Order: sequence, then structure tokens, then C-alpha cells
Amino acid sequence: MSQHTIIEKHIVPAIYEKLRLQEYASQVFELLNSRSAVKKALNKERILLNGKIASTADWIQQGQILELLEETVKPKKIFQLSFPVVFEDDFLAVIDKPSGYPTNGNYFKTIENALPFNLFASAEKDALAYPLPVHRLDNPTSGLLLIAKTKSAQAQLSLAFERKEINKTYLAIVEGKFSNEEQVMKDELDGKASETIAKAIQFYQKDGNDFSLVELNPLTGRTHQLRKHLSMHGFPIIGDQTYGAKFFLQKAIHLTAYKLLFTHPITADIHALESKLPKRFLKF
Repeated sequence: MSQHTIIEKHIVPAIYEKLRLQEYASQVFELLNSRSAVKKALNKERILLNGKIASTADWIQQGQILELLEETVKPKKIFQLSFPVVFEDDFLAVIDKPSGYPTNGNYFKTIENALPFNLFASAEKDALAYPLPVHRLDNPTSGLLLIAKTKSAQAQLSLAFERKEINKTYLAIVEGKFSNEEQVMKDELDGKASETIAKAIQFYQKDGNDFSLVELNPLTGRTHQLRKHLSMHGFPIIGDQTYGAKFFLQKAIHLTAYKLLFTHPITADIHALESKLPKRFLKF
């Protein structure tokens, strides 16, 4: 074990109740704040009890020495793709994702693999080995993507998404004349309830056809939710061949995540961020 760095050490004081190591370690290790985190560390042989690899079967006794080892991470192959960084500190970042790349997945050319090329390494004790996206944008969708750089930021941002405390606003150019009054689309998608608030903020005519610039706020996060909702209501996004678009068929669909409103999980600052409109929108 000498080649592994010890990042936390704890000597068990007098204790008055019988506790399993898994339960006790989550109370004393700053970097393992839940039983599931302790279980993962035990499975990866990162916890030593009196110098030997600990297990879930171990019990705690006075005078024992608990040590947490640094996690060994395989070097990541970095994808050298540049994109704008809208905000960054030691805890998190917000990037402006280009269209045409998946957020993550079993590919090399993903946004996740390009994050270390664009972001500086966090100096925090609980820094993730590599920055990770907290949510996803479809391959053809561009716009603001929230990135965690520490374990605590990752956990708290994920919780904020679950509690619907992070507000995402999208823009889409759709076929047809969409209502400029706020609409709530509540169609079930893949057997699950889904909800999107939408309204047109500008109208266009090209070659005798109507088009609308629509502002969208998804209240749920189903796969392709905005694309499906608009198509189901007769307003497919231009360029979206998958969901019935007839006009301006091209690789990039006209959908972008252009506003992000969230409370910083560590500093409690409120961030209201906005991206630049993609060239394809301006060209249209």
C-alpha cells in the first residue's frame, strides 16, 4: 500500500456503542459523507484498518487507526476541442456546448472528454479526478451546460436538479406560427409525465411559410422532451429530421440552451448566465 497516498487519517476514541466500520466511517471521514460513499471506497480497497484493507464486515473499537487512500484513476484520453467557458471556479463551471457532439457516452469525441482541455484543475480536497457534466444536452443541441469539479458540488447540483431548483431556458426556431401566449405542454413521453412551458417571442416568413422563435422552459427532463413536445403539437424544430421537420434540413437543429439560472452550491451566489445565439440562428 506504500504507493498510495493517505488523504485522511482517524484514530478511534473511546466509543460507547457497537458500530460497523461502514456506519462509523461516514461520520468521521470528511471526504466520505454517506454510507454509500464508504461502501464504494471499501469496494475499491481505499480504506485501511490498522494498516490492512478494511471490509464491510469490520467493527469499530477504541484505538483503531482508520486511513483513507487517494483514489487511483486511469489517465483520461483528452479530446482537444475548444469551446467557450462562460463561468468557472474551483467547484463548478458552465460551458457553451457546440452542437454536433454528445455530452458523454462510450465515444472519444464527447464534451466530457474535452472538459480537461478547457478547464483548470480544482485545488479543492474533494476535487473530482476529471470534471463531469451534471446534466445532458442532446448531440445536436448547443448551449449552456453545467459542470461539477468537486464531489460536493456534483452531489448538491444533482440534488438541485431533482428538486427543480435549476432553471434552464431554451430557444428553438420551429415551423409554423406558434402562440405568443404561454402554453403548457403536458404530453406523456415514453410512459412518463412530462411538462414544458412554451411561448413564441418572434415570428418570421420565408418563401410563404411561417416560422416562430419559441422560448421553452422544461419542468421535467425526459429524453428529447422539447423536440418531441413541439413535434407532437405540429411545430417541429427546423432541421430536426428525426421529429418531422420539412425545412432547412441540416446536421444542426435550431435548438439551444441559452439561459441558466442557479444558486452556487458552495458560495450561495445566484448565477443568471446567458449564451450567445449560435450562428445558425443568426443566419436564419
